[in-house]
Amino acid sequence: MSAQNILKDQREQIDLIDRQILDLLQKRKEIVQDVLKRKVEKQLPVFVARREQEKTESFRDLAKERGLDPDWAEDFLRMVMAASRATQSADTFPRSTPEPKHILYVGGEGGMGRLYRKFTESSGHHAYSIDKGNWYQLEEMAPSLDMVIVTVPINITTDVIRRLSPKLKPDTILADFTSNKSEPLKVMLDAHPGPVLGLHPMHGPDVPNLSKQLMVVCAGREPEKTSWFNEQCILWGMRIIEANPEKHDHVMHLVQGLRHFVALLHGSFMKEFDLNPSEMLDYSSPIYRAELMMTGRIFAQDAELYADIVFANKERRDLLLSFFNHQKALMEMVKNDDKKAFIREFESVTDFFGKFASQALVESGYLINRLADRFS
Repeated sequence: MSAQNILKDQREQIDLIDRQILDLLQKRKEIVQDVLKRKVEKQLPVFVARREQEKTESFRDLAKERGLDPDWAEDFLRMVMAASRATQSADTFPRSTPEPKHILYVGGEGGMGRLYRKFTESSGHHAYSIDKGNWYQLEEMAPSLDMVIVTVPINITTDVIRRLSPKLKPDTILADFTSNKSEPLKVMLDAHPGPVLGLHPMHGPDVPNLSKQLMVVCAGREPEKTSWFNEQCILWGMRIIEANPEKHDHVMHLVQGLRHFVALLHGSFMKEFDLNPSEMLDYSSPIYRAELMMTGRIFAQDAELYADIVFANKERRDLLLSFFNHQKALMEMVKNDDKKAFIREFESVTDFFGKFASQALVESGYLINRLADRFS
């Protein structure tokens, strides 16, 4: 008897169980839709971190009782919950105010403007868009606006704020989505007498939903009048972090400016030496594949956008110059074949990273294993 016939009954049982799993997931999806309806009625947020954590811990315990790997079970549950959040995010949301607000997105035809207009309208607010082509409509819109969010390229943000502010009512909230916060916040406070709020959505325009995304909030003026927007972000499922604008910018110099320039350095070097990324995948370990994908995704996007980020201000450019000078010092190790100096520097950085290195090992290991399993 062939191996195929020997395993026929077991394979049929597995196929049946797989169909049952899909049927249960479909039923779960239907219940999720009912949950969403009730959340909207009761003004409850889409994502509740405590509920998800409790659910995950309980699911892990149930998996252990059944002799299943709890890590695998948690991965499965988180994928199911992520799909549920995506379903919820595709429809309607509760509103943070009794009456709808009128919100204008300056640069509203760009990626972030379009994304937040969609969620604004899904919450029952009124969303408007102004770009170069219809700037003339601003004067007509201004008397009805509760909030104006500037979401334009970094290099023109302050000019747009100064041009925009005289048209607004004193009680209109003026906010921005710029990844730099200190200078735009200062310009808004100088140009507008009313409520001011600095915002930095820590994601791109291609996210399928806002659940679990991070919104950095920098207080400007009259925070009691801007709190409803923070609450609206929470109802969208976002996480909120309040930050000092100067500290935020200092961290962003590294997170954005340096990271994106290093990506350019990596890609440019590959181009110079004709290291074709598709060919390199054949010889890549899972971790290098992940690094290569993170580099490659940058070059799938707009060059001018990244130039604006990297060359945002003098402090960021000075940091890059310091990086290059530091790199020259490390180059001496290579030039002098100084393995001992390399080890000393490596161990010094290990001490600096401390416990974070262990955390990074665990988290990166998870990403690498999932990437290898999915795309190898």
